[in-house]
Amino acid sequence: MKIMTRLMAVSALAVAGMAGTAGAEVIKVGVICPTSGPYAIYGKQFSEAVEAYQAIHGTEIDGNEIEFIYRDSGGVNPDQARSLAQELIIREGVEYLAGFTFTPNALAVAQIIDQSETPAVIFNAATSIITQESEFFVRPSFTLWQVSAPMAEWAHEQGITEVVTAVTDYGPGIDAETGFKAAFEAAGGTVVDSIRMPLDTTDFAPFMQRVRDEAPDAVFAFLPAGPSTFAFVKAYNENDLRGAGIEFLGTGETDETTLDSLGDAALGLRTSYHYSPAHESPENEEFIGKLMELHPDAVPNFASVQAYDGAHVIYEMIRAAGTDGPAAIEAVKGLEWTSPRGPVSIDPETRHITQNVYIREVAKDDEGNLINREFETIEAVPDLGLVNDY
Repeated sequence: MKIMTRLMAVSALAVAGMAGTAGAEVIKVGVICPTSGPYAIYGKQFSEAVEAYQAIHGTEIDGNEIEFIYRDSGGVNPDQARSLAQELIIREGVEYLAGFTFTPNALAVAQIIDQSETPAVIFNAATSIITQESEFFVRPSFTLWQVSAPMAEWAHEQGITEVVTAVTDYGPGIDAETGFKAAFEAAGGTVVDSIRMPLDTTDFAPFMQRVRDEAPDAVFAFLPAGPSTFAFVKAYNENDLRGAGIEFLGTGETDETTLDSLGDAALGLRTSYHYSPAHESPENEEFIGKLMELHPDAVPNFASVQAYDGAHVIYEMIRAAGTDGPAAIEAVKGLEWTSPRGPVSIDPETRHITQNVYIREVAKDDEGNLINREFETIEAVPDLGLVNDY
């Protein structure tokens, strides 16, 4: 009943033609993300990047103030995400939702945003199916299919013919495994074993032994960024899989938030991803410059740039359609801009970002800092989980 009340209010605003015609108001954006617990870094990075975007582009559109309101989802907690979405829409009166670090949390609000016609901009959650669950989802972040399949094709081109996949056993992990395997086998390679690891595990030694026993050319890994990725890469080094001739292939496992802690043992690890702070462009220089000016302790990474671009998408929707949710979704289809990560656009069919994917290697910059150095670009990659011909 509350959602229906909210829906009636939204419809009334649409009839009134809010876009640029009503008096100045505050347009609220509710951001659902972890700000406590082991994944609290996401909330910090989201808020810092949004603040950097507003510092560069202003806090008003057509005289209306844009306000971001944050709510703590903790970790993987769909019930909490659903409750927070209801509270933000009904009690706080937000016109847009954003954030969503984990796929289950995003999926949990699909019915709510359908009923209230509230656009929801995904800052991270990376399972392909999300944008199919509601026409009000827009994702300017990435998917695991999008970054895993290019790594498979590149690896096979380098002469790697046998791989073991090791992924976290939940939606994004299974997407990474499926995307890599489909592209690798289409190229002529063989996946000799597929390991699925519990989401909450921190002991990776048994999995490393299983990889060693298979003696593949490489292990392809996916784990959610944070403590688990650090522990997995650390276990790869401590169990000397590199010494056994097993190359490491991944996506976000050498994330900048853990790179310094991994130390020189990370040198040479190769990943495919859509952003590195070492990316050379004026747009990236502006983004990182403002971010570090506002927050000298910030660590720019994929989550930062995704929230920065998410803020851009929200601004463009508000600029085009004000608080009219359906019109905002229509306005964003086909949107193109130059992000700090390179040229990007929103696919009008999938409402997912099309972007470059970069093959990177951990190296040192001129100051001796560890970086993910981009050395090859696969241009204009869509969400291959929804648009693929494997």
